[in-house]
Amino acid sequence: MKDRTTIAAPERSQLITLIHEFADAARVETLRHFRQSGLTADNKSADGFDPVTIADRAVEQLIRDRLAQMRPDDGITGEEFAPVPTRSGLTWVIDPIDGTRSFLSGSPCWGVLIAVADQSGPFLGVIDQPYIGERFLGGLGMAEATGPQGAAALHCRATPDLRDAILFSTFPEIGTDDECRAFQRVSTACRLTRYGMDCYAYALLALGQIDLVIEAGLNVYDIAAPIAVIEAAGGIVTNWQGGAVGPGGQALAAANPDIHAQAMALLNA
Repeated sequence: MKDRTTIAAPERSQLITLIHEFADAARVETLRHFRQSGLTADNKSADGFDPVTIADRAVEQLIRDRLAQMRPDDGITGEEFAPVPTRSGLTWVIDPIDGTRSFLSGSPCWGVLIAVADQSGPFLGVIDQPYIGERFLGGLGMAEATGPQGAAALHCRATPDLRDAILFSTFPEIGTDDECRAFQRVSTACRLTRYGMDCYAYALLALGQIDLVIEAGLNVYDIAAPIAVIEAAGGIVTNWQGGAVGPGGQALAAANPDIHAQAMALLNA
């Protein structure tokens, strides 16, 4: 079974080429539907609002179909369809639209998340924002952003003190009551807290614009690509106790070890 340490150079190049090709195709498909009249969503939740659109399903199916042709032994974990077990040791993790609520609302704060993982976790990922035309790629020796302002290296900030930190999260009402109180302890200690960015917040962290993203209740497809991109940019992504993001979906993404340690101490105070 393959892992990131045993992939030869030609296959590494193929993985990078494919992740770009998949993101390119997802741009075309998502923009066919974004801000178009008549766009509707089904609700996947029995006790809330968990929307899925025709674009979510079409993008994931498109990537699955291409993987079946190009890399049939790789596994697939996606938001909208059943998992495909890996026979190669590698698994593609797909969130076809992270931020479907934003997508429905016409806000550009959504993105396409694609990652490649081995048994140790994601090691190559892309966060793509089709409407703005920005792409953030990390892993296999690469950490770069491309967009309207050209290309730039990804590098997380070196902010040493939580008092100077900028913190992002998708929802003010994060997780359970206890998780919300823990988050507020960190938020109170930071200089600035902003909400509602979905995966774009992780891209901003890798780009060196902010210092922390804290969330709970995530699924693997929400966080796999951000982990790869942020780690490639020199940042850290763990659960709230410093381990791997797993069941419960607590994520603490930090620009550097100092900020990470200070935030984690408050989360667990």
